[in-house]
Amino acid sequence: MKSNNILVVGNGMVGHHLVENVIKNNPEASVTVLSAEPRLAYDRVHLSEYFAGKTADDLALCDADLYQQWQVKFHCNSKVKTIDRIFKSVTTESGEVYSYDKLVLATGSYPFVPPISGGDQDHCLVYRTIEDLEAISVSAAQSKVGVVVGGGLLGLEAANALKQLGLETHVVEFAPQLMAVQLDAAGGDLLKEKIAELGVSVHTSIATEKIIAGDSCRYKMCFADGSELETDLILFSAGIRPHDELAKCCELEVGPRGGIVVNDACQTSDSSIYAVGECALWQQRIYGLVAPGYQMAKVAAAQLTQASEQPLFSGADMSTKLKLMGVDVGSIGDAHGNTEGSLSYTYENQPESIYKKIVVSADRKKLLGAVLVGDCSDYDNLLQYCLNSIELPDAPEALILPIAEGAPTLGVDALPDSASICSCHNVSKADVIAAIDGGACDIGAVKDCTKASTGCGGCSALLKKVVDTTLEQRGVEVSSDICEHFAFSRQELFDIVRVEQIKSFDDLLDRHGKGMGCDICKPAVSSILASQWNEYILAEQHVPLQDTNDTYLANMQKDGSYSVVPRIAGGEITPEKLIVLGQVAKKYDLYTKITGGQRVDLFGARLEQLPPIWAELIDAGFETGHAYGKSLRTVKSCVGESWCRYGVQDSVAMAIYLENRYKGLRAPHKIKMAVSGCTRECAEAQSKDVGVIATENGWNLYVCGNGGMRPRHADLFATDLDDETLIRYIDRMLMLYVRTADRLQRTSVWMENLEGGLDYLQQVVIKDSLGLANELEKQMTHIVGAYQCEWKTTLENPEALKRFRSFVNSDEPDDSIQFIRVREQISPRSTVVASEDEPEKELA
Repeated sequence: MKSNNILVVGNGMVGHHLVENVIKNNPEASVTVLSAEPRLAYDRVHLSEYFAGKTADDLALCDADLYQQWQVKFHCNSKVKTIDRIFKSVTTESGEVYSYDKLVLATGSYPFVPPISGGDQDHCLVYRTIEDLEAISVSAAQSKVGVVVGGGLLGLEAANALKQLGLETHVVEFAPQLMAVQLDAAGGDLLKEKIAELGVSVHTSIATEKIIAGDSCRYKMCFADGSELETDLILFSAGIRPHDELAKCCELEVGPRGGIVVNDACQTSDSSIYAVGECALWQQRIYGLVAPGYQMAKVAAAQLTQASEQPLFSGADMSTKLKLMGVDVGSIGDAHGNTEGSLSYTYENQPESIYKKIVVSADRKKLLGAVLVGDCSDYDNLLQYCLNSIELPDAPEALILPIAEGAPTLGVDALPDSASICSCHNVSKADVIAAIDGGACDIGAVKDCTKASTGCGGCSALLKKVVDTTLEQRGVEVSSDICEHFAFSRQELFDIVRVEQIKSFDDLLDRHGKGMGCDICKPAVSSILASQWNEYILAEQHVPLQDTNDTYLANMQKDGSYSVVPRIAGGEITPEKLIVLGQVAKKYDLYTKITGGQRVDLFGARLEQLPPIWAELIDAGFETGHAYGKSLRTVKSCVGESWCRYGVQDSVAMAIYLENRYKGLRAPHKIKMAVSGCTRECAEAQSKDVGVIATENGWNLYVCGNGGMRPRHADLFATDLDDETLIRYIDRMLMLYVRTADRLQRTSVWMENLEGGLDYLQQVVIKDSLGLANELEKQMTHIVGAYQCEWKTTLENPEALKRFRSFVNSDEPDDSIQFIRVREQISPRSTVVASEDEPEKELA
């Protein structure tokens, strides 16, 4: 059968998801994408993070390489002007003509700007694209006061952006409350109070009549009630309108209030043309969230590729959970109680600024909706009751009352197979089970198969419960035991060591283990002992526990030689120390490489050469860089305010302080940090376990990022911190990680697996919900005070130095280690990278 020529107009999140599903269904499909924007698809859901330091590349959902790999043709800056339905072609504004067999309109929506006199002036902006964000940044740099017109979801996101840019921020909303669609009056009022506490002024029940020149600011907003508000920047976020002009021009059916009419298969009135996302009108409704758009994209893709299974679009749940300016907000189903005969239960805790409401059916058997402000811990539980029509307990109020003992929590078994686990990617419980039946044996594999929890991440806790329960039902033991020799998890072993003051592996094994230990438990216990007591790692009782790198305090390479990485705190180094590095590398003929963490790596050292190399480096003021250990590696920095014209804080000084403070900390896995002197983020702090970004008011702290095998952007943890508070929060977070993470678990995975994720971590670290803050800080103080340079300690220990020779009964070097010359430096003999201009040269 001839493959259809599929033309996709629009490359937003939904347009890209459609392309992704088309290629998934038929890798040979002929697809062409026309994007009106100058770049390919990016993540609009997290658009506000652009102001927290993320770049356009960070937000990108795809790139040219991916589309080329999929054999998808694409054209940016190609806005379509007309559609010729008879000849099945489209024409762009530049005059290019593209034919199609099947056409998909994924044109999305545009921001609605109220018809206000003066609203079309400079510095009157909208909040939709990356180009809009760039314009906002430019305007904010010339402004002191900013106003957002609109108090809905996007309006509050926009207000947060202005606040992050350092402006005095106001929100103007025509309705009597914020988020009028999602929240009831009480929830809206509490949200207003909480946002006001954060320094954003909120003005409700107010209409703007005109915008004129200001007296003290650039503009003056004149309201219908006679009041006025002066501002330098106005950001309109008063809703969206569908991009349906192409449909109107080619006489496709559109709704009375806009939107391209589609059927359940997402086909328009022309069966060769489909519409998906915010431009589509299904049963007189436009869906403004990404999850319904993704469902439409999946439906259309199945139709376009004639897939064996062709689901139909049947509407979408508009429940949402998010954090607005640090405030938890959740809305489920009929939040306003509009259903005839419905009843509601409310819980309000004024001292804690928490409001919860559930709406139930007249017979009190079914949950119809819910509102949560200030605490969304019940959201997942309530959502499953609502979506799956699960019968409520006899006392429905127990679902939201914290004082109720035995408050019911849905077990995984109570969820039907159709239960939605991940709304972003429309993953059901059945999909998760199918992935496990297909061979996925852990949560990472399930994510890879289904994409569950790879969108907003809000379903991670529920996904883990489903995976663990299903594996157990399949007879797969979900054990937290570290190995066969200890019937404990790493966290439990850590607590045992701490409480019982155990200081050796043998003692721990005698008291709580069995057998002789193994390559899993020995390094793990060694790490625990080092994290708790910070003793010399090559002390007699610890040596048998170490792997090769820790045993020799250097990284073994593929040819049996070692690399030496001295610490260069914050990347700052004097010319004298640079010269010493060069002299040492030249003397011992070492291969030199600048690392990604702003250090110098010296490769090719034989075992017996390590002590004399360390001695020369230590004499020059260097110390071990712990590149061999599961510990702090580096704290990367930009040059900060000292040199950079954009810097607002001394990032170098902070990076050096952080590196010197945490350089002796052993952990379940390696830790990387970075400090950026401004939101331009040259140090790439948001890809680190701990990232610090300077603001004019202090420091923003990001946690649990990972730039390695499974890249993950760090989450914004706290904002505008002074130096003391920043250090205190990092102390607590790192020690909590050291205590509770599994062996070889990076901070990113650790936080994803925490029950409650980021919110829980913030409660423990910032609000001290577990009462551990003082204890965690004391433990970190002990670690900092017990630091020693392991290179220096080893050089002072004759017994330890005996370890550094290739042969037990001889001081002769290992002649089996040989090198060749490549680009004027040594390289392992097995490496074949020489060019015609520079042939390899053998070295003995």
